[in-house]
Amino acid sequence: MLTRKIGETLRYVLDAIVSGFAATGINPNFLTFIGFAINCLAAYLFAYGYFRWAGATIVLAGIFDMTDGRVARVANRVTAFGGFYDSVMDRYSDLCLLIGLLIYYGRINRYSYVCLVAVAMIGSVMVSYTRARAETLIASCKVGFLERPERVVLIIIGALFDRMAPVLWLIAVLSNVTVIHRIFYTRQEAAKLAPQQAAS
Repeated sequence: MLTRKIGETLRYVLDAIVSGFAATGINPNFLTFIGFAINCLAAYLFAYGYFRWAGATIVLAGIFDMTDGRVARVANRVTAFGGFYDSVMDRYSDLCLLIGLLIYYGRINRYSYVCLVAVAMIGSVMVSYTRARAETLIASCKVGFLERPERVVLIIIGALFDRMAPVLWLIAVLSNVTVIHRIFYTRQEAAKLAPQQAAS
């Protein structure tokens, strides 16, 4: 009951924000850019060790991330380029946040964590790449646990509660497990399509 009430309240707030943005006539792509710019600020805060402020800043960026597509639909401004642009800016946002952490651990001479962040970066990029590449071969490749929303939530939790090290381990391991899962899934689904393609 409480969970449903919280969900309804958050949905009401989000709808109100979307309606407000749509009423201004703002370009949804500009909302996407604002979200990216705020994430760059969060990356700067990470680089200088202000983890809790960085976590709060990522939450603010998330408002724009959650509303740009909705505003486009409400304002009837959905375009193919908008979807592409949003996806590209999401990747940049993810990498900027991790670069901020990379700089921080480099500044305090924690080179093992520099390597850990680097592995997390590789996994984060490859989760998106494997899906995009797979879907040129098969209809859909949404398998695996650790997609972008889960990674962002983990980073926020790690920042706000000062538990970034275990969060980075989770991202580094689970993102690459997701990549492996998608590789095997794509291989399986492509094998199913091979007889159909041969017959045609």
